Amino acid sequence: MGSDEYLPLFETRRAKGRVLYRLLVVSVFVGICLIWVHRVSHIPRKGEDGRWGWIGLLGAELWFGLYWLLTQAHRWNPVYRCTFKDRLSQRHERDLPKVDIFVCTADPVIEPPVMVISTVLSVMAYDYPPEKLSVYLSDDGGSDLTYYALLEASHFAKHWLPFCKKFKVEPRSPAAYFNSRDDPLDAYQSKELVLIKKLFEEMESRIENATKLARIPEEARSKHKGFSQWDSYSSLRDHGTILQIIIDGRDTNVTDKDGFVLPTLVYLAREKRPQHHHNFKAGAMNALIRVSSEISNAPIILNLDCDMYSNNSHSVRDALCFFMDEEKGHEIAFVQFPQNYKNVTRNELYDAFLRVISELEFHGLDGCGGPLYIGTGCFHRRDILCGRKFSKEYKGDWKSVKDIKREESVLEFEEKLKGLASSTYDKNTQWGKEMGLLYGCPVEDVITGLSIQCRGWKSVYFNPLRKAFLGVAPNTLPDILVQHKRWSEGDLQIFFSRYSPAWYAYGKISLVLQMGYSAYCLWAPNSLATLYYSVIPSLYLLRGIPLFPQNSSPWFIPFAYVITAKHICGLAEFLWCGGTFLGWWNSQRMWLYKRTSSYLFAFMDTILKLLGFAESGFVISTKIADQDVSQRYEKEIMEFGTSTPMFTILSTLALINLVCFVGVLIEALMGKGIMRVYETMSLQFVLCGILVLINLPLYQALFLRKDKGKLPSSLAAKSIVLALFACAGFTLLY
Repeated sequence: MGSDEYLPLFETRRAKGRVLYRLLVVSVFVGICLIWVHRVSHIPRKGEDGRWGWIGLLGAELWFGLYWLLTQAHRWNPVYRCTFKDRLSQRHERDLPKVDIFVCTADPVIEPPVMVISTVLSVMAYDYPPEKLSVYLSDDGGSDLTYYALLEASHFAKHWLPFCKKFKVEPRSPAAYFNSRDDPLDAYQSKELVLIKKLFEEMESRIENATKLARIPEEARSKHKGFSQWDSYSSLRDHGTILQIIIDGRDTNVTDKDGFVLPTLVYLAREKRPQHHHNFKAGAMNALIRVSSEISNAPIILNLDCDMYSNNSHSVRDALCFFMDEEKGHEIAFVQFPQNYKNVTRNELYDAFLRVISELEFHGLDGCGGPLYIGTGCFHRRDILCGRKFSKEYKGDWKSVKDIKREESVLEFEEKLKGLASSTYDKNTQWGKEMGLLYGCPVEDVITGLSIQCRGWKSVYFNPLRKAFLGVAPNTLPDILVQHKRWSEGDLQIFFSRYSPAWYAYGKISLVLQMGYSAYCLWAPNSLATLYYSVIPSLYLLRGIPLFPQNSSPWFIPFAYVITAKHICGLAEFLWCGGTFLGWWNSQRMWLYKRTSSYLFAFMDTILKLLGFAESGFVISTKIADQDVSQRYEKEIMEFGTSTPMFTILSTLALINLVCFVGVLIEALMGKGIMRVYETMSLQFVLCGILVLINLPLYQALFLRKDKGKLPSSLAAKSIVLALFACAGFTLLY
């Protein structure tokens, strides 16, 4: 056992303090049960004030308690992974498998070509044998501008890859690298840096000019025959397959400036026709799987969103430490890296990092069977992604994967493969059902990962100190709310579908993992209980009707304990995960905003889809912002800037709480009833006060701000009328 040959390629450590945490969970659950008992045993009699408000709070608290139980699956048994890349190199350097990398983009306006190629270049420059790397760009926008940018990137790669290799560059996205340079260089390095930076800026300028003019330079168009494929192009949703092998890794004449071979580079815009459903990103990924199987057929596939550049050139080797481990590697279907962002503000204004999810909850899922597949930053085994079922006898034989022989020319080969990306290829096949990414849901990644785990496979979550990938988070409130609407809507559709973790996964994965999946799938229904809890207690407070126990009552203790323990524990988790106190406060605000807007609309849209009144859609988050928006974002000033139904709800709720809080405060001060409020309605008063405090940025946007990021005056007027009408109507009702 002293030989390196028998040492594992990765190590798994369980989190410390699990026993103490589990004791805390038990105590909080006892408190929750006591709250339920109090609600049931103290329901006001028929005709008494507050009866229906009390019953509604019982329903909300039942939901919150049961949902809290589901979330404990994320924290019950966290594990942390460590890889040994030196052992991988010693044992398998000659047998390292080929890796196919899929980069997906869909819109050249929202996802600028300059950003896309920086991601492509970052993965082409991995610290990995280039002859074993193939990079595929799926352009669902079918844009000749994106293709032009990729051509430019292929030329720049001949200089960029040797530069990265020579100076061990990190990160290997040129845009990110040049923006982050701050360490001193010697004279030779400085000269090399100046030259490579000049080449990059010239390439960037050509791409940006073409993008602004929306026209490819005539010189480039005449030089590359590939542009002729756009001659018959009709529109974004109506065009044939466009396939170009830009760098053929088999061609020994195509090398970088130092004479070394380059990774294969392929551009693909699959066929789209208006009469055929294209299945969004899942359809694009499945087309890539089929096309790549004929070009490189690597046993390992990495898929990335176009804004998630590689921040760690060793990530491929990290993933292979799991797949190639002699004892446990054969059980692992995919390795999921966290989704991190480079543009998150210090105090995480919009909670876009989802810090607790990535730094704690996914580690908890890893301890009970494996994390979800989240659609980017994930390494897959090709055969498992294509439907292979688990068997104990399965062993990944990396040596058995043979190179595909090709006798025809590149042009003939491209034409031959185009049919694999046709709009009708999936029809009457197992693609989207048992093979590839599954169809029928906006979050195709989650159901795909779940179906793989239900076939007996495990997944691994790896969160290295140096983040593997960095992306661009939305930097406006409308964008973040739309993004979460899509996520929560897709997750709820999963819960009601045949792939629901509640029944599809029953008996196939552990109960704890089922609970973990269900907690995410039930994000949207949280909106109903949260909406009720953030309005009704405040309205009853205005009328002087208590809905919680008095301070002197023994029943006050479980309410106070559960609320205090939950929020102190939440704050401790956030700080332990590397956040700040203000970051935690911002996450509480976003928790409220998402639950009362994004999740509410997601819930309603899902019900409408189930009833057949609407269809699924897919909204792409914008990756660009104007200068004013960026400046406000850096100063951590919330960006509203528009009038939407979501903002109407948020503004009205905020104003209802403000009216109730100010109204009861004035009444208490003028009527000298402060002690009565303190003794009988302290919890209601505190709840209403916290809701007012948490909404301060919204009040500023409604009444105080003058910049373009404020809320429109028309929305302010509408929200005031609705809030006053709600308060007056409730007062008259009682």
